[in-house]
Amino acid sequence: MADDYKAESIKVLEGLEPVRQVPGMFLGETDNGEALHRCVWEVVDNAVDEHLAGFNDAIDVIIHKNGSVTVIDHGRGIPVGIHPDYGISAATLIMTKLHAGGKFDNSLYKVSGGLHGVGVSAVNAVSEWLRMEISKDGELWCQTFKEGVPDADIAKTGDAEENGTTITFKPDVAFFSNVLDFDFEQLDQRLKETAFLNGGLKITLTDERDDSRDTVVHQYDGGIAEFVGQLAERNTLIHPEVIHFSGEKEDSDGKVVEVDVALLWTDAFTERIFCYTNIIRNRDGGTHLSGMRGSLTRTINSYGQSRNLLKKVGKLSGDDVREGLAAVISVKHPDPSFSSQAKDKLVTSEVQGIVESIINEKLGEYLEENPTAARAIISKASLASTAREAARKARELTRRKGVLEGGGLPGKLADCQERDPAKCEIFVVEGDSAGGSAKTGRDRKTQAILPLRGKILNVERQQRNEAKVFQNNEIMTMIKAFGAGVDHWTGASITSDDDDDDEEEDDASFDTDKLRYHKIIIMTDADVDGAHIRTLILTFLWRHMRPAVIGGYIYIAQPPLYQVSRGKQSAYAYSDGERDEKIKELRGDNPNAKVNISRYKGLGEMNPEQLWETTMDPATRTMLQVTVDDATTANELFTTLMGEDVAERRQFIDKNAAEVTNLDI
Repeated sequence: MADDYKAESIKVLEGLEPVRQVPGMFLGETDNGEALHRCVWEVVDNAVDEHLAGFNDAIDVIIHKNGSVTVIDHGRGIPVGIHPDYGISAATLIMTKLHAGGKFDNSLYKVSGGLHGVGVSAVNAVSEWLRMEISKDGELWCQTFKEGVPDADIAKTGDAEENGTTITFKPDVAFFSNVLDFDFEQLDQRLKETAFLNGGLKITLTDERDDSRDTVVHQYDGGIAEFVGQLAERNTLIHPEVIHFSGEKEDSDGKVVEVDVALLWTDAFTERIFCYTNIIRNRDGGTHLSGMRGSLTRTINSYGQSRNLLKKVGKLSGDDVREGLAAVISVKHPDPSFSSQAKDKLVTSEVQGIVESIINEKLGEYLEENPTAARAIISKASLASTAREAARKARELTRRKGVLEGGGLPGKLADCQERDPAKCEIFVVEGDSAGGSAKTGRDRKTQAILPLRGKILNVERQQRNEAKVFQNNEIMTMIKAFGAGVDHWTGASITSDDDDDDEEEDDASFDTDKLRYHKIIIMTDADVDGAHIRTLILTFLWRHMRPAVIGGYIYIAQPPLYQVSRGKQSAYAYSDGERDEKIKELRGDNPNAKVNISRYKGLGEMNPEQLWETTMDPATRTMLQVTVDDATTANELFTTLMGEDVAERRQFIDKNAAEVTNLDI
């Protein structure tokens, strides 16, 4: 009640309690593995900072069988002396106080990653236990913590031959709801990127959980140029060498901003751009990405027009210029600003102009000095422009026919009565049989049903013939039913608001504000064919309705695989393991009791009541929401799995087949 709100109601969270209360605010999402893995990144970033300061040439990361992780660096070692203001060891202070560290003193660290005095203490806060070992000036010091609290004062435990810091921590499962195990591939990829961005730095990853897995060592003297070369190694190169340049400029406050860029164009249809600030990956790009995009478009257009190479296309768009581009942009800034604590997007405004200036100058020089490569890049972009224009004409023709304007709904659509899109959902189902059951069993007020016949076109293979997409009946049916238009095929690696100034507004762009349903639910059979159709639909949505995917409007229905029954008792199971558990429950005290098992191969085998009860009823159903953690990785997967390169797809299958469960063959 209002009368209970008094001065004593105000609470102050001391020490690490803010992190323990709301860990997601400091480390990211706690239910999808982001926060769990960021714990490793924060400790590793501290070790990298020592490398950037010139004191560390190697980092060792070890995943132990008990779920703990050790990070070893060979830097200066955290100071162990007593802090004059707090009366405790500086090392203890760093581990137990937020915003404590040496990175606020630019004389110690010119640039740094991590969370600026929050990272390692946040890791300590969400750890069941943490052990810190510091080798410094010939002495070994140790201290352990439980739930962020020191067990005892830091103490000297022996002698040390070299300086460095070792942090071992075990995440507290209480803070991580779904993902509790470290993903080796994710750790390996991030550490690999870190090694590329720090030429000469040796990073070793060991997984003690898997005896069959060898220790992985990453060390790349070629830096980001070698990184880009590896990104493009499975594609045919448009020009023979990586375009690599760097530069630095002062901002308005006199702070020096360093920019390192590597570019390589290939015959691919997608772009792959990795953005970093102070070695930290910015998944959502930011001002450095905006500067790169704008400068690439203007510089290449300027060169092409001055050499009369753009007579047929007139002017290249940003999408044209970046098609097939593999690139890395790394910025080092003494005091960068980000959109969130997770640092996924750089927002320091002056960086954009600095990046533009450096790329305009350096890339312009390269094009002048390498006319053969310049002509090849412009030729590639011109082909992309021609294809884009052909697709635009096809969309315009389709619009004139009324499909993209929503002029009438497709005849096969069974629409719902509700007109508020936020309350409406549409089930995209496979075939008329499933469609019939769904139409009968649905809630007519809020649920629409759209049956599709057969497998839709694989749009991944139509980048150069996008007009064919708009000739496919099933695809056009979805476009018309959803009512939000359609984007041209996009291979962009990062979807964000950032783009170059010269980008033209697409006259047929997808508009989420016009979506007629805020839940687009793909409901296919629980077999191989159903999975294939689902993947084809997702490929179309990713390439032509990406904002709907990014915005969280796409869902996948989870129909049961089995119905098990004994007498009048029955239950549904969504996996083989759940089937076995249900069988045990139904048998009860009689292990030999007969239990009938029905395997649903198709939705059409269910009557309307069963389909509603198991898959469509909002009160009881289970659905998977399609989310995107990394647009670059998503692009790669669609290209690999749905593209033209058979050898690459076979390699992917060979590598990942052992991880597949519930394979229906």
